[in-house]
Amino acid sequence: MALFDVYNQYPIELVSAKGMQLKDSKGSDYLDFYGGHAVISIGHTHQHYVNQLKSQIDAIGFYSNVIHNPLQEELAERINAKLEENYELFLCSSGAEANENALKLASFHTERSKILAFSNAFHGRTSAAVAATHNTRIQAPINKVHQVDFIDFNDVEALKKHLETKAYAAVIIECIQGVGGLDQPDTDFVKTLRDICTETGTVLIADEVQSGFSRTGRFFSFQHYNIIPDIISMAKGMGNGFPVGGIMIHESIKAEKGMLGTTFGGNYLACTAALSVMDVLEKEDLEQKAAALESVFRAKAAMLQVPAVVKGRGLMIGLEFGFNTAELRRNLLFQHGLFVGSASNPNVVRILPPLCCTERELNQLFEGLNQELKHE
Repeated sequence: MALFDVYNQYPIELVSAKGMQLKDSKGSDYLDFYGGHAVISIGHTHQHYVNQLKSQIDAIGFYSNVIHNPLQEELAERINAKLEENYELFLCSSGAEANENALKLASFHTERSKILAFSNAFHGRTSAAVAATHNTRIQAPINKVHQVDFIDFNDVEALKKHLETKAYAAVIIECIQGVGGLDQPDTDFVKTLRDICTETGTVLIADEVQSGFSRTGRFFSFQHYNIIPDIISMAKGMGNGFPVGGIMIHESIKAEKGMLGTTFGGNYLACTAALSVMDVLEKEDLEQKAAALESVFRAKAAMLQVPAVVKGRGLMIGLEFGFNTAELRRNLLFQHGLFVGSASNPNVVRILPPLCCTERELNQLFEGLNQELKHE
């Protein structure tokens, strides 16, 4: 085997996909309730998305940022239209890269070096991003030179104690944790966090890499809390499978030439993918559909044969059971053709389908769950 063996993989080779439907090389069909780590936002091979990318690659696929690309400006304007204040866009190619640039920019802006993050956080696998990830198993010694402290959600006393030192460049927060298991902070805590960051000159970074682009029933998950972050990081559903990420930077943070840079970020195809996603989200009203399906999900969860706690919002949602769900998740896949997700909390099943999901497809998920839960 010539591949560097770092992934736990299912013995499945997918060959085609449409909407939520997947087909493997043996002709078996699946429903995608995982979206490849919440990446597939508008559905696999959506026709508008495919057509736009084909048209763009026929014209020009790539050139670097030494030239002006008006698609970047169009994308910045489209995302800004979803926000309450003015931001500027820097584009890159992944969520880890987005968070890396957000943390670096915060350090430039404040001339400080420490980072405050939260228990069970996941922000990526690159240098500062993985240091701000609450998992020492995936941190190499080189990552541990970063100065990062972790506190629990809703611990106002610890928050004040750390930030009042004025030593922290940034606080980085997922308003709904992804890999961590869909935990959310209280509204009062998030508002207090915003206030203390302002008082101490600390940059507040909202990590929307998994939760952004309408997945939670709002365009960004922090909008459920009515706060204004200083920097917003995004990726995953932004490109519906095409590698694209970025940060939205509040206009109060000023750019200087050379602060940030990227070779592939903001290329023509990446911008076209993101703009196509924006088109479909708006035309098909997928943000409102995600919010509506949350209510359907909660109603069905209340009728499960085994009690479960519903976690998350919109279609970044899941179930926490009183047992390890590894076998349940595997049986859902191989007995019922249902892809679902795991979390660092082994009792959680994460549900992250494309936003084109329907109530009929949710019914299939819960039918499979109930059949498997009979054995628990």
